[in-house]
Amino acid sequence: MEYIKAETVLPPELLREVQRYVDGRILYIPRAAGARRGWGEKTAARETLRARDEAIYRDYRQGLPADQLAEKYFLSRKSIERIVTRMRREKQDG
Repeated sequence: MEYIKAETVLPPELLREVQRYVDGRILYIPRAAGARRGWGEKTAARETLRARDEAIYRDYRQGLPADQLAEKYFLSRKSIERIVTRMRREKQDG
């Protein structure tokens, strides 16, 4: 999140009105509903995790047990099981 000075973007009359309510405090103004980004859209996080999950599923299909996958990918066994279950469903549905 980037901070900007209100006085550089708001007209003076609007700035005075905002100051009546939040004078000197930090105010978070959320994005408009139509302008919101989904998680991971700004960075490559979503693609990185997708690639990791694909690799986990591929290793699982090749016979690596969940305990070894957990160690290899630095995740809990439960996380590996969730990823495998989700990937299996996606592969069946898609």
